[in-house]
Formats: sequence, C-alpha cells, structure tokens
Amino acid sequence: MTAPPNVVGRIAAVLRALSAAQRTGASTSEIARASALARPTTHRLLVALADEGYVDRDHRSGQWYLGPELYLLGGVAANRYDVTRHARASVHRLAAATGESAFFSARRGEETVCLLREDGAFPIRSFVLFEGARFPLGVVSAGQVLLAMLPDREIDDYLRRTDLTAQWGPEHGPDAVRARVARTRELGYAVNPGLVVEGSWGMAAAVFDQAGEPAWALTLTGIESRFRAGRRPELGALLLEEAHELTKTLQASSH
Repeated sequence: MTAPPNVVGRIAAVLRALSAAQRTGASTSEIARASALARPTTHRLLVALADEGYVDRDHRSGQWYLGPELYLLGGVAANRYDVTRHARASVHRLAAATGESAFFSARRGEETVCLLREDGAFPIRSFVLFEGARFPLGVVSAGQVLLAMLPDREIDDYLRRTDLTAQWGPEHGPDAVRARVARTRELGYAVNPGLVVEGSWGMAAAVFDQAGEPAWALTLTGIESRFRAGRRPELGALLLEEAHELTKTLQASSH
C-alpha cells in the first residue's frame, strides 16, 4: 500500500484504518502502518480530526476511535445509502438455516467492508469477519466472489497493481487468485478454504446493483468441519438463493 498523495486522501486513509479497528481502537503507530503514512503525519491528522469530533481518543489507553461527528453524519447519509435494512432478513435466514455466522458486505472501491453479522446456533465461531472489517478484493470469500464477477480486464489491471502476498501470503499470488476466480465463476459462489486463518472457512455469493455491477456479498463462515465437500453445495445453493432475492429487492428499491 502506498501513501495517498493529497490531504483528503490521507484523511480518508486514516478514517478507513480506524473503522477497521473500531472494536478495539488503534494506536497512532497502528493507524500509521495501516494507512501507509509517517507517524508524525498521522498524529497531526488525528489531532485535527479530534478537534472537529471526527475521531476520539481514550486518554487512559491512548487508543483512537471514530468520533461522534461521524455517527451524526452517518445517520444523515444512511437515509440515502443504507441497504442493510433490506439485507438484514437475508442474513438472519442464512444464520438460522445453517447454524453458521452470516454476513453482508459492501464493495467500496477495491475493498470489501462488512456491514452486518448474525451468528447462528452452532456454538463455535469464526471471528475473521466482524462489522467494520475491511479486506482487499481477492481476500476472504466476499472479496473473492466480488472480484470474480468483474470483467477480466478489471481483474487483470487490479492484479497487476496489487500485491496481496505481502500481507496475505503466497496463496494470494496472481495465479492462485485467478484460479479461484475461475472456480468461483464455475460454481457461482466463492469458497475460502481457511486461507486467512487456518481452519476458518467461508463461502460467499455476490449481490448486484441496478447496473448489474457486483456491489455486495452475502457470506457464511465457520470451522472447517462444518464446510466439508458434501455440505458445500447445500450452503452454496442457500447463498445463491438469498443473493438472488436480495439483488431483486435492492434493484427494485433503487427505482
């Protein structure tokens, strides 16, 4: 990841880094690493954002969090952009039908952002995904399926510019990613066989916007023994059914 070239881009990178760490907060150094900025630059931006209420700091731990002003602005923006009210029913049905953890994620540029999570009845969880978690396209099952549904020229351009192996390991090299793209297109859904956290599997199906672009994803995650070969077609069929219905609902709501 390279540092954003302008002030607005740097502020956006800091806020995105904070959103990914919102559950636990993040130190100045952690935010600097995640946003590819120098620590002094990151600190100056955080202090300025805190003055405006966009970030907040726990003075006991020194950890930074998103601030109250973003909550207020988000509430206003939700009137136009919030799709989770439509997706919540799909996530609930998937969790109830499978016993696994179900999720709804959105594509934002070249990342996926988890917006919703609901845990099913099975008592062992996978915690790779959580609300606010961000991953690059091609990583985790949501990122795999959304990448796979893009045109080949966009995939090729993305993989030329992006080194996923630096953070995610050799299984995310271009050839391996392209192989999973091909398999995802064949099945209609993506399978992540514990590539991010060993033993933590995921499956995802794409949800499309009014223009037919892959804009969101529904995901199921759990431990490997719950995603054996004999069960995956059943889980895939459930994901595709819910994704199809949610696509129709979201496309209708945008008219």
